[in-house]
Amino acid sequence: GSTFCKGVPHDGQDLLPEQTAGKQKPYMYTQGQAVLNRSFFPGFDTPAVKCTYSATVQVPEGFTAVMSATTWEKQKDNTFVFKMEHPIPSYLIALAVGDIVSAEVGPRSRVWAEPCLIEAAKKEYDGVIEEFLAVGEKLFGPYVWGRYDVLFMPPSFPFGGMENPCITFVTPCLLAGDRSLVDVIIHEISHSWFGNLVTNATWGEFWLNEGFTMYAQRRISTEVYGSAYTCLEAATGRALLRQHMDTTGEEHPLNKLRVVIEPGVNPDDTYNETPYEKGFCFVSYLAHLVGDQRKFDSFLQAYVEQFKFQSITADDALNFFLEYFPDLKKQGVDSRPGLEFDRWLNTPGWPPFLPDLSPGQQLMKPADELAELWASDGLNMEKIEAVDISAWKTYQLVYFLDRILQKSPLPDGNVERLSTTYPKISKAQNAELRLRWCQIVLRNNHEAEYSKVKAFLHSQGKQKYTLPLYRAMWGGSEAARALAMETFSATAPQLHINVRNYVKKILGLEGSD
Repeated sequence: GSTFCKGVPHDGQDLLPEQTAGKQKPYMYTQGQAVLNRSFFPGFDTPAVKCTYSATVQVPEGFTAVMSATTWEKQKDNTFVFKMEHPIPSYLIALAVGDIVSAEVGPRSRVWAEPCLIEAAKKEYDGVIEEFLAVGEKLFGPYVWGRYDVLFMPPSFPFGGMENPCITFVTPCLLAGDRSLVDVIIHEISHSWFGNLVTNATWGEFWLNEGFTMYAQRRISTEVYGSAYTCLEAATGRALLRQHMDTTGEEHPLNKLRVVIEPGVNPDDTYNETPYEKGFCFVSYLAHLVGDQRKFDSFLQAYVEQFKFQSITADDALNFFLEYFPDLKKQGVDSRPGLEFDRWLNTPGWPPFLPDLSPGQQLMKPADELAELWASDGLNMEKIEAVDISAWKTYQLVYFLDRILQKSPLPDGNVERLSTTYPKISKAQNAELRLRWCQIVLRNNHEAEYSKVKAFLHSQGKQKYTLPLYRAMWGGSEAARALAMETFSATAPQLHINVRNYVKKILGLEGSD
């Protein structure tokens, strides 16, 4: 279909200048996943249907429009014409309009951002995207979308990344300044094959998009960074799944891979860690059944080739797996007691198989031991100072902070001491570290650093960072609750409407505007 856009779609965010990084001009973007593009254009808003599209977008002078399209050209009157030549599901049609500029970072990649962020974006991503794309192609087959561009969104963007074809939308939180979060982009790149090319036919089988993508992401990461680091990152993911299941209860119906979404329920409200991490475990289990990494890589390539540009169900994927490996089919691997494919899909709870993450031990063990030292009553500073954390990469530090959080509240005075000993952590600009440090500050009622919680929540509106901090504040002391109310009333206008509503729920403010 052809759309001529002049208004602002309601699924998007119409941002006031103060909600952008540059604070000078307004900004508008759409977010189609899961079922929000129906308010942008009339169409079949289901991932079961795929189509090509073209669009003509006229924007005021001084603004640029970008879309998830394979070709685009600028015409007179600041009018942009876009075409997507491959069939895609409606949720991947995306538009952003703002004061945005671009810089080349590879032979088929550029970064887009507001002018005040473009230098940082170029520095962070120069040369790295092509490396990840090339490894992805080697593993999963040709990259069909032509360009892989990245648009750094305003700070209020609620997600880490949205894998819109040809132009991934990402949080500016990824601009850590030291490339320490560039691997987040591997996840979005992996969607180019799993999700965008082969798509779940229903949102109840979202794990087909995310479980395969987590597996693909970790395959690329293993090739680039080695298995120790990748296993450490996967252990962090497993800890998030554990945390989620402890919070909801393992038997919660959303802790199944195949979720029943009742009519009238917004699929976004069923979103959690399960399709990602339990999905990853199921794909890892399939690889384990095959027993040979190269053979399984070949299977993934064949899977993409077989189903590209289609929307499929879990049954389609699993039947193809059994046809591809007839010996496994003969052995009846789909019905091994306790590990039945049916059980994987339809039973809530902890994954019946966990991939071996022991290569990560060489990085986890020192972090575990150091956390142990910090949790003890009399601090042994000699032992603590003997551990040099200067070479630890992001996920090793994240793993360490997760351990500290588990052991919190720490004995009196230990958190202050931790803060002064590791300014690299307590003053970090890296969002993953900031999130954990803020959680530690709150869990330990360390009021001296409440200002860091406030600053972090003022600086971004990503759902994954914002909601856990409000939960921690609301479950904490009176001072923490006051901080929650004060921060929310100051930042509410810059939050995405969904995130704003989720925070209201946490703070018991539902129904109030």
